[in-house]
Amino acid sequence: MEFDYVIVGGGSAGCALAGRLSEDPGVSVVLLEAGSADTSVLIHCPAGLAVMAKQKTINWAFETVPQPGLAGRRGYQPRGKVLGGSSSINAMIYMRGQPEDYDAWAAAGNPGWAWADVLPWFKRAEHNERGADAFHGTGGPLNVMDLVSPNPILPAFIEAGRQAGYPLNTDFNGATQEGIGVYQVTHKGGERFSAAKAYLTPNLGRQNLRVLTGTRTTRVLFEGRRAVAVEAVRDNGERITVRARAEVVLAAGALQSPQLLLLSGIGPAAELQRHGIDVVHALPGVGHNLHDHIDVVQVVAAPRASSTFGLTFGGAWQVTRGLFEWRNRRTGLLTTNFGEAGGFIKSRPEEKTPDLQLHFVIAKLVDHGRKTVLGHGYSCHVCLLRPKSRGSLTLASADPLAAPRIDPNFLGDDDDTARLVRGFKLMRRLLAQPALARFGGRESPSSAAATSDAEIEQFIRRYADTIYHPVGTCRMGPGGASSLNVVDHELRVHGIEGLRVADASIMPSVVSGNTNAPAIMIGERAAAMMTRAARVGFAAAA
Repeated sequence: MEFDYVIVGGGSAGCALAGRLSEDPGVSVVLLEAGSADTSVLIHCPAGLAVMAKQKTINWAFETVPQPGLAGRRGYQPRGKVLGGSSSINAMIYMRGQPEDYDAWAAAGNPGWAWADVLPWFKRAEHNERGADAFHGTGGPLNVMDLVSPNPILPAFIEAGRQAGYPLNTDFNGATQEGIGVYQVTHKGGERFSAAKAYLTPNLGRQNLRVLTGTRTTRVLFEGRRAVAVEAVRDNGERITVRARAEVVLAAGALQSPQLLLLSGIGPAAELQRHGIDVVHALPGVGHNLHDHIDVVQVVAAPRASSTFGLTFGGAWQVTRGLFEWRNRRTGLLTTNFGEAGGFIKSRPEEKTPDLQLHFVIAKLVDHGRKTVLGHGYSCHVCLLRPKSRGSLTLASADPLAAPRIDPNFLGDDDDTARLVRGFKLMRRLLAQPALARFGGRESPSSAAATSDAEIEQFIRRYADTIYHPVGTCRMGPGGASSLNVVDHELRVHGIEGLRVADASIMPSVVSGNTNAPAIMIGERAAAMMTRAARVGFAAAA
């Protein structure tokens, strides 16, 4: 098999990249996805996300190595193993981050990645059902909308935020991010609208686009310093080689794109040699700079909050009615993304921009939903937006089918811990406001016992974990002998021809918010860069 472009990974960025590149009928594109097609009803029914944390068929369900900052616990790292990647199993919140995030990328030596540069690409990708304005686009592939059936408890959370002194924000992707409000979601007609639905499903009839599911890429092949093909193994055991006439692009995410580089002989020489892998190109930054949004949850049992999800007889009846309503009208309880509201706040007044994010969940969420909790109630997450802790992604072995060794080094920096302690106290204060107190809620005993800063810190170390936003392992930035950067500002792997990385792994620093929309933007930008490069190449050849 031979194509112009070989894309590894059918996640948020990979789908956007394949959809955009295949708009040109003069080029051929293949997308290789290790998981299955996105046919499960659990994907398309938004509330199905509550079950998918337990479903390893469409979830890689990785774990970290034991984390000293989390009292020696292993963290959970769910990642989508299906077309659409994590956009097919996530909470569907549409968020871009703060302009300062992207300005910092540009200032670090990445021209073309400042906020003014990336905003047009966010708008190009978006079809916002509210309409177009200075911050939003219409007509793009990705549908963004307000919740069709917002939970009745949301006004109480919003009012509690006002009582706690926070402003109302009706558009977190508008002029300012700060405040409390209801999130917009990547839905359409009461269903999840993943990157696969946006960029692949409408275009599967294109003769120049081929999608191979159940196909796990095991390494990139080179002729000298040029990437020319990939090897992969299919679910039926067949081993295949797929050649690229123009470029290979890794879009397998922050945990698996660096793993593939390492398996292919690109990375720190000592690590490759330790695993018996021939060094194609020594690139010490591969796998470094891993970081993630660390997050902790407060759970509240509230029997009067009967509109929330609860494992009771009445709750089961609610869900049954909701199922029929969703099947018949695509409205009702099962259109929830659970984290329906939230906000961005400052851990201290002197912070220039919010450094904490809240996710208000209309259920009692424990351990990413993997544990069953009886009764009605609600939860609230607080996550640290710009962690200073940095970890690494390395190989556990040279076996391409083995999981990588994931070490985010959560709470490795004392500043992260101090901010999260302050954030937990602010979250607790908000949830104690009269608007929510009228439901008669009771804080979970595991957190209620933590009152002093030292006790709160210990609670955080026992219960905190990811909010699912790993980034940075193929960091974008200038090259050089002492650099730990992996790709340049056009996402080309330093020192290698014909190979790019296009996913959240290229982020020099994580954005201040959910990472799905930024990953899609990265895919959009990569497609434009590659199309421009191809035109230059054709012109030179002529």
